[in-house]
Amino acid sequence: MKKFGCHVSIRGGYLAAAKHALAIGADAFQFFPKNPRSLSVKEFDRDDAEQCKHFCKENGLFTIAHTPYPTSITPHDDKKDVTISSLLNDLLIADTCGSAGVVVHFGNKISETDPLASYHLMLEMLNRVLSQWNGACKILLENNAGKQAALGTTLEELVQIRNLSDHPEKIGFCLDTCHAFASGLWNGNDTEILVEKANELGYREHLVAIHLNNSMHPYGSRKDRHANIYKGGYIKSNDLEDLMDAFKDVPFVLETPHEFGISHEEEIAQLRGLN
Repeated sequence: MKKFGCHVSIRGGYLAAAKHALAIGADAFQFFPKNPRSLSVKEFDRDDAEQCKHFCKENGLFTIAHTPYPTSITPHDDKKDVTISSLLNDLLIADTCGSAGVVVHFGNKISETDPLASYHLMLEMLNRVLSQWNGACKILLENNAGKQAALGTTLEELVQIRNLSDHPEKIGFCLDTCHAFASGLWNGNDTEILVEKANELGYREHLVAIHLNNSMHPYGSRKDRHANIYKGGYIKSNDLEDLMDAFKDVPFVLETPHEFGISHEEEIAQLRGLN
């Protein structure tokens, strides 16, 4: 049976987030471990986080966390230390909640003259963070839509960063379907080719979660705007379903919009009907 879920709020705490996910029919969920607009280090309620972990284990809930919006693994020099502290904080919170990983966006282009500068900085940041981290929770590198200098749009890049890091065993991947479509990585009807490449490169074996999102913009647009699975998107529903079948053992987490009158509960119910 495939696992389906969505991003949920921690407004009422971590345990409350897990209970909400279960109540809407999810068996997977994603959350921000702290304020999504801040890189501050959060003094969190460990008891609440531990209760979340036990609740998820008892109810078969898979969870991942997502770093706050300002997080970048290609930061300016004056942001390196605060970013590292924030990432370690995210990992600790997520690990205490029993999450499999913390999703981090691939980095951005930082130099017009040195094409490798961004990759070197990403490796520096990952090495500094993971040399201090010994928990079970992994950093999950997410593919980009390509809107900022087109870094992180290929499986080769993601795999190579993992391979070259000092701690590859602490790094996994999260595939975003909207980003893959927008960047040109996957056109919807070439899932077989995507899977073959993922297997050949060693990406597939370290794929921990999939962000299941449709795209409000056409293939190759490099625009990161999510659409609902069955309404308002450019990715055909049967193409998304083919991808789900190809990666059926990987949990699927919705990051789809609410403003069009479609709730995550409704979408999960629709997806559940595919099992």
